[in-house]
Amino acid sequence: MSTHDEAGVGELLRERGWRTAFTVAERVSAWAGLVGEVERGYHDDIDEYTNDLYCRNWLHEAWLLLPDHVVQLRTPRIKTLDDRFRAATIADDGLALDQFHARPGPDLLWWRRHPRVLTGRLGESLRSAGAIGTDPATT
Repeated sequence: MSTHDEAGVGELLRERGWRTAFTVAERVSAWAGLVGEVERGYHDDIDEYTNDLYCRNWLHEAWLLLPDHVVQLRTPRIKTLDDRFRAATIADDGLALDQFHARPGPDLLWWRRHPRVLTGRLGESLRSAGAIGTDPATT
């Protein structure tokens, strides 16, 4: 498979079913924003959270299509964000999220974890599914 420039990857992924021809910068920014929200305590509901996780799926798919120099340039930032996400979440093999949303792939670690800080509507939903975490109101 040939590689594409960043704009070409966005368009190719749109043709494959993504709603928009996103750019790498947009999806990295979305992932950074989500990671920050998870660290602070995600307040929206389960549907928004699972929708937000798809920004990382997009990056996963794009990495297979991007030229090596772009991957090498962008990977350190993604790795840092992934490390922060791991630190802000608890591994449960996706058991809590699976009760609300089918896991899009077995090797996507962000779908196999849930936020450590369980707050707001997301926290309520995940607790109802058996997730264990901290509640900032009780600490």
